[in-house]
Amino acid sequence: MTRLARTIDGEPMLGDDDGFVPLSSADPSLTKVKDALPLAAAGDLPTPDEASARRIPEDKLSFTAPLNRPGKLWGIGLNYADHASDLNEDSPTEPASFMKPATAIIGPESSIRLPPSDITNHVTAEAELALVIGRTCSDVDEAEVEDVIAGYVPIIDMTAEDILERNPRFLTRSKSFDTFLMFGSSLVTTDQVGLLDELSVRTIVNEEVAAENRIRNMMTSPHELVTFHSKIMTLEPGDVISTGTPGAKRIIPGDSVKAEVERVGTVSSDVVG
Repeated sequence: MTRLARTIDGEPMLGDDDGFVPLSSADPSLTKVKDALPLAAAGDLPTPDEASARRIPEDKLSFTAPLNRPGKLWGIGLNYADHASDLNEDSPTEPASFMKPATAIIGPESSIRLPPSDITNHVTAEAELALVIGRTCSDVDEAEVEDVIAGYVPIIDMTAEDILERNPRFLTRSKSFDTFLMFGSSLVTTDQVGLLDELSVRTIVNEEVAAENRIRNMMTSPHELVTFHSKIMTLEPGDVISTGTPGAKRIIPGDSVKAEVERVGTVSSDVVG
């Protein structure tokens, strides 16, 4: 399974199931993970076997989010009909898109930090599959989407539900606190994941599955989301579209949260006040 990652000290890495090598040891022109995204989208990413360095076992490394400064961060609300019904909301007839700031991002070595209770006292966490754009594109036909996605990453997304409930126009505020978007440790290339339809996404809190669904049950598929957003704006390498959650769970300090995306990976975090 070919993966792109960054160590906790910021070194870009290229890996597979046998370990990781510095990305530049496989191609000296690749000094950042973002440099490798167009190659990943084109299916031309080198493998660790081509590197001049020896593999380092994954358990000997500590990772942060694979992208240092992603581009546009899109989230999609209520993309599973079951989740909309859980919230007693109507399913949208087109993608319910919103954006999040890059300052919300943390990596797997960090903790989800809840804001003070006088600002919000009801934060939920949700597992999602996110896709990362690999090349500049606009007005992309759905049949060509596979050629513009560099890979996939599991994420945990957070929402201050009580802020959102006061007014739906407060969505951006409710989603934008620091630590409210946790990335998994690595980006997995599309050729390693294969067809998405049968894969499951699970929100797990304190080792109990709070919500689970299969990607085939999304109202707008990941590929359709790329096409939809590319007709609104130019997409660029490092842009991220998080495709929606099967369901959220309220979290409090002391909880542990995990996002599990079949064949893509898991990311977990503790929750602190």
